[in-house]
Amino acid sequence: MNKKIIFTGGGSAGHVTVNLALIPHFIQEGWEVEYIGSKNGIEQELISKLPEVRYHSIKTGKLRRYFDWNNVKDPFRVVQGIFQAYRIMQKSKPNVVFSKGGFVSVPVILGAKFNNIPVITHESDLTPGLANRISMPFVKKVCTTFPETEKHLSTKKAEYVGAIIRDELRHGNATKGYTYCNFIREKPVLLIMGGSMGSQKINKSVRESLDELLSDFQIVHICGKGGVDSAIKKKGYKQFEYINEELPDMMHMADIVISRAGSNAIFEFLSLKKPMLLIPLSKEASRGDQILNAESFKKAGYCEVLQEEELSEKSLTKAINHLYKNRENYTSKMETYQGKGAFSKVIQLIKDGAK
Repeated sequence: MNKKIIFTGGGSAGHVTVNLALIPHFIQEGWEVEYIGSKNGIEQELISKLPEVRYHSIKTGKLRRYFDWNNVKDPFRVVQGIFQAYRIMQKSKPNVVFSKGGFVSVPVILGAKFNNIPVITHESDLTPGLANRISMPFVKKVCTTFPETEKHLSTKKAEYVGAIIRDELRHGNATKGYTYCNFIREKPVLLIMGGSMGSQKINKSVRESLDELLSDFQIVHICGKGGVDSAIKKKGYKQFEYINEELPDMMHMADIVISRAGSNAIFEFLSLKKPMLLIPLSKEASRGDQILNAESFKKAGYCEVLQEEELSEKSLTKAINHLYKNRENYTSKMETYQGKGAFSKVIQLIKDGAK
């Protein structure tokens, strides 16, 4: 009988991309693969493109650090989600669960615990997120992306593995990217990514700087859901809510990148040796994990950092021009990064953990 694995993780693309990297390997090895996520999250949209994977949706609640009336309702949704996940796994009987984190993962991990199913989880950021901290007592192993993360975990379950990069990103084709965007090779390309949820502040500053930036760059702007401004039609400026299949081509085409500092994205840019200007989410909008990620990368010489509080039309154009002028310095630093082996390490930990 074939072994079975259930993946979980969602809320943002960053909580799905590692799963998307791992799933094809298990399918190829003959495992049955299922996924538990939320009903309306981006994880359902992304996983639906994999016909071999059965998707189960459950109720879930967001884990907030601020006051919101939904904080009263969400615990009941989480309890309902735990019961749903428990029933799914009771019927499905997986050998192991792999969690990428996000608020949807908490009911799944607890449902697995009540079914005595081992769980391997993955923490991308330098410090553990709230969902992973809550889940820590119920998992068998915590895989970390940053070596520093182990210092922030009060558990011996942590194991440093490095960053897991989707294989398809390594096989992007810059020529296809130029054709898709109708760009020319003679002018450098700036790729702007605000994360799957987009960033209104980054989008606004970019658009205020468009005329100046377009004199030196062609721009691919991934704006997030609802972020495209259809009134802006300028030569050399392409807007998208989200890019999936064409993303590897866009990344290979780009000369430099502006990005949030989510761990999955910045390690992907690092693997492709793309100089980065990172604009981490502020502490007002997050727990500060992206600030720590960005500081770690800046210390290593991989990027420039512009804090969101300092973001303006003037500071943005200055930082972009400085990044491009010194791009070879960042590229040479990135050449020293030793990031191979994470994929096989995680695969082995999952297999070792399966019952």
